[in-house]
Amino acid sequence: MTDHQSDRAGRKPNRLINEPSPYLRQHAHNPVDWYPWGEEALARAKAEHRPILLSIGYSACHWCHVMERESFENEEIARAMNRDFVPIKVDREERPELDQIYMDAVQLIAGRGGWPLTVFLTPEGTPFYGGTYFPPVDRQGMPGFGRVLAAIAQAWREQSDTIGKNVASLTEALRGLSHIEPSEGEPRAELAQAAARALAGAYDSVNGGIGGAPKFPNTFVFSLFLRVVDADADLTFADMVSHTLTKMAKGGIFDQLGGGFHRYSVDDRWLVPHFEKMLYDNALLARLYLDAGRALRDQEFLDIAQRILDYVLREMTDPEGGFYSSQDADSEGEEGRFFIWSVDEVRRLLGPDRSPIAERYFDITEEGNFEGRNILHRTIDLGEAARLFQKSEAEMRLALDEITARMFAAREKRVKPGRDEKILAAWNAMMIGALAEGYRALGERRYLDAAVRAAEFAITRLWDGHRLHRSYKDGAARLNAYLEDYALMAGAMIDVYEATQDVRYLDQARALAAVMLERFLDRDRGGFYFTSDDHEALIVRAKPSFDGSTPSGNSAAAMALLRLHAYTGEERYLTEAARVIRLYGDQLAKQPFAFAHLIEAVDFYQRGAVEIVLVRGSAGQDELTQWLARIGKLYIPNRAIFVADGGGFLPEAARGRPAVDGKLTAYVCRDRTCSAPLTSIDALEAELRD
Repeated sequence: MTDHQSDRAGRKPNRLINEPSPYLRQHAHNPVDWYPWGEEALARAKAEHRPILLSIGYSACHWCHVMERESFENEEIARAMNRDFVPIKVDREERPELDQIYMDAVQLIAGRGGWPLTVFLTPEGTPFYGGTYFPPVDRQGMPGFGRVLAAIAQAWREQSDTIGKNVASLTEALRGLSHIEPSEGEPRAELAQAAARALAGAYDSVNGGIGGAPKFPNTFVFSLFLRVVDADADLTFADMVSHTLTKMAKGGIFDQLGGGFHRYSVDDRWLVPHFEKMLYDNALLARLYLDAGRALRDQEFLDIAQRILDYVLREMTDPEGGFYSSQDADSEGEEGRFFIWSVDEVRRLLGPDRSPIAERYFDITEEGNFEGRNILHRTIDLGEAARLFQKSEAEMRLALDEITARMFAAREKRVKPGRDEKILAAWNAMMIGALAEGYRALGERRYLDAAVRAAEFAITRLWDGHRLHRSYKDGAARLNAYLEDYALMAGAMIDVYEATQDVRYLDQARALAAVMLERFLDRDRGGFYFTSDDHEALIVRAKPSFDGSTPSGNSAAAMALLRLHAYTGEERYLTEAARVIRLYGDQLAKQPFAFAHLIEAVDFYQRGAVEIVLVRGSAGQDELTQWLARIGKLYIPNRAIFVADGGGFLPEAARGRPAVDGKLTAYVCRDRTCSAPLTSIDALEAELRD
């Protein structure tokens, strides 16, 4: 139900109308007496000794919208919620620390999790029962939400002993999840290679990717595979990356007209996506395609990366420079409606000359592949299409460009999916890094301009000179930032520093790391907590460990600290990164899928940085810029780039190295040993490819 429809019904908005989160405001006209998470709701629950009904979701979540329509707009169900509970709504993207705690609880209760997340808490905030989506009435083996509410309310009144036992056991289990003892000694040699081999056991050799349906991109797994290719030149992993990224780029998970990737595929062949588009997915996938394009020398992967970045600049960029969070799966109340096509639409739009090409190239059929309509995907490539239609490849490329442009323009006239326009620090950091890397790999100045503008937005809007904020909306920054915000933003500032050689961004990365080390560090066991030491007290102070769709805060922290150590030589950065690695050392080899990004950090830790030192001599800025541009087109995962100009830190092995005959001179240093001086960019490139 839209706000307009709610207003027509004369329904008074609830407290969520004053919240900046678009997700919370979507529920502002429900008949449910929603509270945002905060002292007012918790105090009421305690004063009335009433259980809390906590509902967690996010704006682009399809099943969150379904549960809202079915249950939260249902007057009878709403009355039961208001009578027997204190209902609280949480945007998981704004409050990921709450989401992690209560998701862990539901996974312990039900053996699985997901969104919408539905959790029943004591007035003190401790969980005792929960699940995910509940239908309004009993359906397909799932209990109806009304029946669940009645049962929980009765249990609260009549079975306090049972609930007390559930609370005690769940709380103990939740605390145990974060109480990890560090391993002894260093990680095993060539851990990255061993982990990659283990992960390859779940590789889908037919469709690419890991496992079966539903299928997620799993960017960190394939990024790890590229590192193994770099370390060992093992082409088995190169083939896995190439096959997977090709299949994804041809599938319905990729928006063939507008660029950008949808969330995941519900099938095992990347055809039918969950249609929401998330900023973080597109940031991580852009970076993966950039890395694969350079590592495997595949221009198509670079082209896909460019289409991702162009989509973000076109549709997900705020006028102030930050990036929006997501676009919905639904439009006009239907999942995927904006993206799908009928044959008749295509034929009317393109006519008899172009429509047959579009139908064959994008596999558009009368019967369709999604509820009688068509998700565009590619089953043939440009050369095959040219042969089928007896055209040259150049002619076919022009035809396909025309088809894509006309279909895109027609699609732009449709009602677009909703867009969550809050700006989140961690997600923006990932996109800043992807754009900076896009500039280095592709040489497109607009990507550097966007990265710098977003970095300046973060410094001036999200950072107050001492602390970082999580979220920005409607001109205001709010909420304490979390570990992932600090760690990923520090990494993004290093990315911008590498792209610009402007030391201000390296200084900003160090300032972020300083707060991380001061306020998030577990000084006893190592690693970092999800929240700062002055954050709101919750039932547990969790440590983020598993790499999922985004890197865990600890893996991002380890990577940022290792990179900072490479650029500064400051030993504390290396020490604390090593303590993160040891904290999870016993689990890395056993659960490589859950720690894929942290294993990438282990690779950096074990192999060390490839230090590229450029000594200017009498060379001008143009020549230096040209060399940096050539370096940017190479895949060097553990790089550190230094321009020796009489100031700043240099690796010990490179100190005092001269420019040869006044020429711009490079030294490549590995394992505290530097190459001979290199006075041509071709020689430098050959050394770096070696």
